[in-house]
Amino acid sequence: MRLTTRNRGRAMPVLVTAPVIVLALGLGGCDFDPTGLFAEKYKPEVIQDTPADKLYSEGLAKLEDSDYEGAVKKFDALDKQYSYSDWSRKALLMTAFSNYQGAKYDDAINASRRYLQRHPASKDAAYAQYLMAMSHYKQIPDVTRDQDRSEKALAALQELVQRYPTSEYSADAKAKIQITRDQLAGKEMDVGRYYLEKRNFPAAINRFRDVVAKYQTTRHAEEALMRLTEAYMALGITAEAQNSAAVLGHNFPDSPWYKDAHALLANGGLQPREEKSSFLSKIYSSVIGRKTASAE
Repeated sequence: MRLTTRNRGRAMPVLVTAPVIVLALGLGGCDFDPTGLFAEKYKPEVIQDTPADKLYSEGLAKLEDSDYEGAVKKFDALDKQYSYSDWSRKALLMTAFSNYQGAKYDDAINASRRYLQRHPASKDAAYAQYLMAMSHYKQIPDVTRDQDRSEKALAALQELVQRYPTSEYSADAKAKIQITRDQLAGKEMDVGRYYLEKRNFPAAINRFRDVVAKYQTTRHAEEALMRLTEAYMALGITAEAQNSAAVLGHNFPDSPWYKDAHALLANGGLQPREEKSSFLSKIYSSVIGRKTASAE
């Protein structure tokens, strides 16, 4: 077939090129293929699903061999092949556990969170929450570094105790809550000591007051009260220094920090004197009240 076009008033022949013909033939139907380009037909491959119990057993075997990455792959495959089944529920929990065992803590957190989103009322929900909390807890850094992980660990542990108070993981969570709070208090003390050394007494006082306000049951509270006495004395705010030392003596009478606070005041001709309406006194009155109510 010939087509014509006009060029400066003269008709010029234009041939439809071979590739266009081939394309047209290819689009028209793949049965006729003179070029051989479409000779290889697509053959869908049918992959049979592995039985659920077999995948689960293989995942457990990988766990026993400490092949945590291999276990995760098996449980992931089980979750995908048998979505929305009880096998999927079990697989997701085991994925979280395998990642935790393999120290892939962020992956364990994500798997645990997915489990809780899908199965909030499951009998294993408390364990999923425990895995999430412990995955944060295992990543708590030393007190010289940012404590974001400690904050997340504390929140996850507290949620476990609040949502599942009768679970077998609650007692361990309570113990770790105290350790985590102690860690956060230690960070505040570390910063407060730095400001005290730099003679930035107002900034130091703010840090030590935070320790007393938020973490008054940790081992750092005694030192925080002593450091408050020290900072207030340095600023010449003697009434607050006397009050800090008195609160320290009333709540921790055998503490070596109280002996230091008492000696510091004595050097200035002062004695501990508590102001019952003060911020510090109210905090420890509240703590004593909670302890008494708990004992009853």
